[in-house]
Amino acid sequence: MLELTNSNYYSLEADQEYMSNSQYKDFMDCEARAMAKLTGVWKEPPKESLLLGSYVHAWADGTIDDFKKNNPYLFTKKGELYAQYKNADRMIETLEQDEFIQFVLQGHKEVIMTAEFAGAIWKIKMDSYNPLHERFSDLKTVKAIREKYWDKELREYVSFVEAFGYTRQMAIYAEIERRNSGRKGWLESLIVAVSKEDPPDKAVIAIDSYRIEEELISVERNLPHVLEVKAGEVPAKRCEKCRYCRETKKIQKVTHYLDLIA
Repeated sequence: MLELTNSNYYSLEADQEYMSNSQYKDFMDCEARAMAKLTGVWKEPPKESLLLGSYVHAWADGTIDDFKKNNPYLFTKKGELYAQYKNADRMIETLEQDEFIQFVLQGHKEVIMTAEFAGAIWKIKMDSYNPLHERFSDLKTVKAIREKYWDKELREYVSFVEAFGYTRQMAIYAEIERRNSGRKGWLESLIVAVSKEDPPDKAVIAIDSYRIEEELISVERNLPHVLEVKAGEVPAKRCEKCRYCRETKKIQKVTHYLDLIA
């Protein structure tokens, strides 16, 4: 298989050969969009929120100077961030000034690991890996740490950690690290969150072993179908809601108005 490096980790070839949390999420959200991305037919347009997150991540892993060189359009002629991105500097300052967060973020940066799980070879990339202190951490830039999100399936409000699938991501990372290292148990799994509010909020959030086990069981249950779709053995279903489906939609029937919010 392809030997993964920082330069090819996010490549199309790497995604075709390996399973990852983001790819699994794509299949759960919309199989047709996931396959369009895997075959190179369609690319997700860049989002400002992702660029802001990448800027903060570049600070965390010590590559911010390279990030600035590779993304000059984010900066004015004076070398300052454009207004819509300036909050990223405040977010970084918030993280820099917190001793506990600095302690949690200690470790090897952007560590790539692979391992077999549930019939697929997975790839992960940990923001901060500290096996000496038996933990790994992942940095998240979020709208607001305390904001609630309505979960239609659970029919209750959940945190951003659950709403955006971060419990599943941390579970997959913990399991792949465990299998790769040969350790018996999972490392402590921590999310370092910083908000885009003014001033930014911050938190260090733990994912318990019960939730990790629960998420892994769910992945094991869903992955056989995902792999069948990825291999082209069964047709990919369209969600008819995402950007890809909106761009490629062809009307074939009349929709009753009550079905619009189903």
